[in-house]
Amino acid sequence: MFEPVLLRNMDVPDAHLLSSYEAGGGYQALAKALREHTPDEIIDLVKQSNLRGRGGAGFPTGLKWSFVPKRADKPKYLCCNADEGEPGTFKDRIIMERDPHQLIEGMAISAYAIGAETAYVYIRGEYVLAIHRLEQAIAEAHAKGYLGTRILGLDFNFVVHIHCGAGAYICGEETAMLDSLEGKRAQPRLKPPFPAVAGLYASPTVINNVETLVCVPHIVARGPDWFRGIGPDKSPGPKLYCLSGHVRKPGLYELPMGISLRELVEDRAGGPPPGRRIKAVIPGGVSAPLIPERGLDVGMDFDSLAAVGSMLGSAGVIVIDDSTCMVKVATRIIEFFHHESCGKCTPCREGLNWVVKVLRRVEAGQGVPDDLEQLEALCKGIFGNTFCALGDGAAMGLRAALAHFEHEFVAHIEERRCSFH
Repeated sequence: MFEPVLLRNMDVPDAHLLSSYEAGGGYQALAKALREHTPDEIIDLVKQSNLRGRGGAGFPTGLKWSFVPKRADKPKYLCCNADEGEPGTFKDRIIMERDPHQLIEGMAISAYAIGAETAYVYIRGEYVLAIHRLEQAIAEAHAKGYLGTRILGLDFNFVVHIHCGAGAYICGEETAMLDSLEGKRAQPRLKPPFPAVAGLYASPTVINNVETLVCVPHIVARGPDWFRGIGPDKSPGPKLYCLSGHVRKPGLYELPMGISLRELVEDRAGGPPPGRRIKAVIPGGVSAPLIPERGLDVGMDFDSLAAVGSMLGSAGVIVIDDSTCMVKVATRIIEFFHHESCGKCTPCREGLNWVVKVLRRVEAGQGVPDDLEQLEALCKGIFGNTFCALGDGAAMGLRAALAHFEHEFVAHIEERRCSFH
């Protein structure tokens, strides 16, 4: 039976306090890393575990760390992406609010591995309690010698700073986040150079998501073989799933990577409300193409979802039942992306503007037969033609809605009304 790893302290009283974290074995992995392993050995451990980034892209974490130059003229930085702007996602917030020391320990080990002495947690300003808990945890860790100079009496110095963002979705993109940290307008950068070579302040930088970083102490403590023993070989480890929408038991679930989407939604989350049927599920936040009910027997891991034309993303699972108009769903999602577009790339800025206009017209019962072809043409112009994945996510999501529920769009146009009202 699977036992929670990342959420093991959620029901522990005062789990956010250092005394509680230490009582459960906290910071022992940091001591083990510093006293028993070299930085390169830590990178090798993470490589062997096959930990893949939990922020959405699924890039191998140890491989990303290995790209940082061993000898650099500039200081190296670690950045924790805690922006969590993807609708339907709340896993990182829960960790920071209830178990912040787990994140700090993961950051300290990661910084030791890449040779960084300074780290930044980029967190959205709306996460007021998470910010307060992190500030408290950082102060406690400094006072106890887990942060600061000569940590645990060894030759390792490390400090963590908190940077509060203003809630811009684009700051979830790593290079836009770096621009925001530098005091600039948040817009994605052209790559290469990649952040591992020229990131924050043009210095070598590693950016990892909160959930990715909290996996690290457990890999160090229990070993890469243990981690690989959970879930599929290519995407192993424990995983946090955010369940919301039309389900009886919404919430945050920790389960093995690769669990069936149907089991997650129907068995764990209790299925749809009484008298309703599942119509579709968005498996990884609104940038992930939706999956119709008939396709729910798919594993919730990077490769399985990619094989069916969707993606794991942030694992923000949004359930949609049969009382919902899919034209309305598609319109609201594209309105979100249009609002959050940074405006740097013309295909995204102008293309999404036109997509919103067409969708609003269709939703209002004023669409024309050519609108569906127009939407596909606009998606084609956006996809693959922007600096970051915001435009791609919008285009992929709309294409999935059109592919699986075209009859609802056609009905809006032909009947000039929504049959769900």
